[in-house]
Amino acid sequence: MTLSQLIKKLRKENRLTQTELAKRLNVAPTSVSAWERGYNKPLMDKLVTMSKMFDVPIQDFFEEEKREYKKEDNGSNHSIQGGSYVAETSIKYPVQTRELPLYGDIAAGALAIVEGIAAERLEYIDVSTQLLGKHSNADDLFVMKVNGESMNKVIPDDSYVICKPMKLENIQDNDILIFSHDNAYSMKRYYEKDNVVIFSPESTTNKYEEIEIPKDTSNTLRVYAKVIGYSVILD
Repeated sequence: MTLSQLIKKLRKENRLTQTELAKRLNVAPTSVSAWERGYNKPLMDKLVTMSKMFDVPIQDFFEEEKREYKKEDNGSNHSIQGGSYVAETSIKYPVQTRELPLYGDIAAGALAIVEGIAAERLEYIDVSTQLLGKHSNADDLFVMKVNGESMNKVIPDDSYVICKPMKLENIQDNDILIFSHDNAYSMKRYYEKDNVVIFSPESTTNKYEEIEIPKDTSNTLRVYAKVIGYSVILD
């Protein structure tokens, strides 16, 4: 059973909708949907929370092969009998990393001007290839640091987002994009409606508004990249 299948199985067994589980984990329902479809994976703190919430061992979330588990609801402790026992296991996960360029901050709030970075000042960040998933071999990825709260239901402030350059014709509704409008930059969720391009915030506060750009006046709109993942230091 894959991680995505396990999350869906646990959610349904506990009679939770994706929205209800998202609320308990303080994430957007779209995040839970992405986990269950295998498009993304939860951060470690969310796995720990689900482990406690559903009363399953944290190791279950890291097994690749099919396995069955039985959730015991009597809460009893099991004693060692007949000389048999369950040994603790230490699982080592080899970590491979890639060095990606860090292109400064991106506003997750109001549109902001981004200062260019000279080549000699460019920094690099090591990123796990496991986090990159199917994009692990792409040679055009880069990283930006989030500055703002307008997307904090999905991507917290001070996160590092991993970005992949994307052509306009390959963009789909619900993609999170790095874009500029009138030479000011931002990061929002994208969709189209009635010939209007809309960039929508997903924030715990209501001070952020959608950015609406009619297609016939979108000549100052530039889309640079799609966000394919993020990482954040919690403390």
